[in-house]
Amino acid sequence: MAENQKKRLFSGIQPTGNLHLGNYLGAVKNWIEMQDGYDAIFCIVDAHAITVPQEPGVLRDNIHDLARLLLASGIDPDKSTLFVQSDVSGHSELAWILNTVARMGDMEKMTQFKDKSAKDGSERSSVGLFGYPILMAADILLYDAYIVPVGDDQRQHIELTRTLARRFNKRFATDGFVVPKGEIREEGMRIMGLDDPTKKMSKSASSEYNYIALSDGADVIRKKIMKAVTDSEPTITYSDDRPAVKNLITIYSLLSKKSVGDIVEQYDGKGFGDFKKDLAEVVVDFILPLQERIANVSDQEIEDVLSQGTESAGRAADIKMREIKKVMGLGS
Repeated sequence: MAENQKKRLFSGIQPTGNLHLGNYLGAVKNWIEMQDGYDAIFCIVDAHAITVPQEPGVLRDNIHDLARLLLASGIDPDKSTLFVQSDVSGHSELAWILNTVARMGDMEKMTQFKDKSAKDGSERSSVGLFGYPILMAADILLYDAYIVPVGDDQRQHIELTRTLARRFNKRFATDGFVVPKGEIREEGMRIMGLDDPTKKMSKSASSEYNYIALSDGADVIRKKIMKAVTDSEPTITYSDDRPAVKNLITIYSLLSKKSVGDIVEQYDGKGFGDFKKDLAEVVVDFILPLQERIANVSDQEIEDVLSQGTESAGRAADIKMREIKKVMGLGS
């Protein structure tokens, strides 16, 4: 790599619909900040989404809605490549190859399968759900990504990706796969539920008061913030021992760009009523303009950006797949 050449970054996000503030602060905000410093490839990972049942029409709408959000948030197609995973066949092709490199012992260590299959049981879960960390590895290795920004819950999958890259390179005496590095930012990587600070904010939570949807109106946002749990301590401090308060301060800091220390000092001697009212307005002032920008992204713009991204990603993927198949002896 030339000294002045930017390192390749890859990250993906599932089109699951009803995106919330935790999605934005945990992933999208980070993408926007990183796209200037890297050769950034961002992917809407629809093939990951189908590891659980999806209604086709809803899935298609969710893909477009997510693309609209990303563009409205600040993903710049002049700086980054944005495309839909299933539009580039190399992802699925490389995943199969990596299936032959991965071992059952590798996969049985993946704790997320146990969590995700807990509802219906592992016997009723799809093989795709079990093997999706291999598809995630393919997503990354297909583009020679050096940097992969992920949440804390994806650490294990990044380690699997690194293991598969090293194992492949050793088996075929090649340096064909870059061994990527996961970048996990402690601040904001896990936005917790407003009603339960021990679990991540989630649209699948049993209560709508767990999360703030990016489609929520001002009054709904204010109501959710005012109902957010805190604790019995009267002061506002930032501490791991006070996860609910820490979570609210983190949201405040990330959206207002004020430091945690400044926020704590600002509410020294004040109660949660004042704090929550101000936090609610910070969230409203962020989400309402975002909603306006989302509404102004046209269907044609989405189509043009995704088509451009598919062409660019497809070229890179084709080159890598030809290289990998050659060292393996595949093809005519």
